[in-house]
Amino acid sequence: MSPALKDKVAVITGASRGLGKAFALRFAEEGANILITTTNPKRAEGTVNQIKAKGVEVAVVEADIANESDTKKIADEAVKRYGTVDILVNNAAIWGGLNITPWDAWTTEQWDQIFTVNVRGTWLVCKAIAPIMVKAGKGKIINIASNIAKVPAAQLFLPYSCGKGAIFTMTQALAHALGESGITVNAIAPGYTASEASLAQQGSDQIFEIATGEQTMHRRGQPTDMVGAAIFLASDDANFITGQTYYIDGGTVML
Repeated sequence: MSPALKDKVAVITGASRGLGKAFALRFAEEGANILITTTNPKRAEGTVNQIKAKGVEVAVVEADIANESDTKKIADEAVKRYGTVDILVNNAAIWGGLNITPWDAWTTEQWDQIFTVNVRGTWLVCKAIAPIMVKAGKGKIINIASNIAKVPAAQLFLPYSCGKGAIFTMTQALAHALGESGITVNAIAPGYTASEASLAQQGSDQIFEIATGEQTMHRRGQPTDMVGAAIFLASDDANFITGQTYYIDGGTVML
């Protein structure tokens, strides 16, 4: 059986570590050539070497997705290096460094920073990459949402939760906007996952206890648990699926 993404070109934002790294490595295993974005090229070196070891091409762009000129640089580099973009995974977001905080104790600066990166930044990357896909008449956009927008723990990380809620709306809106161009737009909504950022949070053990207690599968979700759904949505098997959100959270949210 041929790899599911053989010779495809995938742009994965925020892929130097955590979920983004897990996506990048698995996409490479499935034959995709990769362009990753990072705000820390030094940190990305290990990921780049691991991707190369899979036998595919990889490029790195230093970019802050909240900066429109940087998102244009991502698109330009993808075209320069590969000629097109088949898949976009909007993974980059502010999560590391956020800790449990009462709903009314967040600062306006924190709200603005989180929404600028997590919501506007995701939109800016879509805005930069979508014209490449429109020109090709096909493409797959996969946004990374979160189940936190649908569970009681939303109050513990309120601006982050609200921002991820906006990703649900953006996913459906862009599915409507881009469907006639042959582009699918879907989202993956992980639960609380044992990524580097989550494990470094204050009280992470307490949060995992709450999260796994709400799951039907009582174990910690791992970054590698998220990649199968992304591979499926990026593949030709999902060509007629759009505007959907897949909860990968051990059975916490059931629709």
